[in-house]
Amino acid sequence: MTGLRRRALLLAPPLLALPVIARAQAAWPDRPVRWINPGPAGGAGDVLSRLVGDRLSARLGQPVVIDNRPGAGTNIGMTAVAHSAPDGYTVGLASIASNAANKWLYANMPFDAEKDFAAIGMIALVPNIVVIPPSIPPRSLTEFIAWAKGLGRPLNFGSVGIGSSQHLAAAQFGLITGIEIIHAPYNQAGQMNTDLIEARLDVLFQSISAVASMAQAGRMRPIAVSGPDRVPAFPDLPTMREQGVDVTTTGWFGLATPAGVPEPILAKLDETLTASLEEPALRQRIITGGSIPTIMRRAAFARFMAEQTETMGAIIRATGARTN
Repeated sequence: MTGLRRRALLLAPPLLALPVIARAQAAWPDRPVRWINPGPAGGAGDVLSRLVGDRLSARLGQPVVIDNRPGAGTNIGMTAVAHSAPDGYTVGLASIASNAANKWLYANMPFDAEKDFAAIGMIALVPNIVVIPPSIPPRSLTEFIAWAKGLGRPLNFGSVGIGSSQHLAAAQFGLITGIEIIHAPYNQAGQMNTDLIEARLDVLFQSISAVASMAQAGRMRPIAVSGPDRVPAFPDLPTMREQGVDVTTTGWFGLATPAGVPEPILAKLDETLTASLEEPALRQRIITGGSIPTIMRRAAFARFMAEQTETMGAIIRATGARTN
């Protein structure tokens, strides 16, 4: 066998495989897609995952199965995404924690947020609402600050994890007001809300979708919105900035895949997510839950996450927030 023929035969398998790969990409998805939510069940990320996952399923013609993997400030779930096969059958819920803040909070990150994921698109901005137990006297943020300063002890607050928008908003609040505030991270939003209602916690900077019904029922008292603008779910509730405390940290969620997913699949995910978020019924359900549906395509979302990483770095350095 001549050297030329031998080289031709060695090249044949990958060349023959190209049509097979192309057909597989064109057929995607031909089985269920796993959507990893790295936050707790019942939290804002879980709610959005189920709402949007349902619409993706309808459009893709395959089940989108929600897999909650909370812990380590979203690092457990997003590590699972980063280490999954880059075939389009695993997606993950990117957030202000996993894809912006954690880089600055953890000494040994299990993934590189800029290199190990491919951006698909934004889903929603998620302003937080400041809520306190109904059993304590304050009726406004100003009254709460005065009450806290007279306590003679630090404030206790909870969040869904280190690096979450809830954690960073509270850390900013403590820095600006000079109030000592102690963080208790939770894996279950339900238990955190119960602890606030029963006054084991003094305050939450909680996602609106997770507490709207309880706040509206009087089980917890809303005193401010932690974000730049008022929100449709509580139109009469002033922002923290309006009440003299310039905290505007806002959570956000988007969709990402492991790096290396083929371009045709990334494009189809982008198109499908965008089309889903354009549906009036889905947009209204997201708004009713307290979030703001936000369409941002792949390239714009990647730029946004890079900008948020730098912004969160500055906030974390200023507040001294860190992992334990």
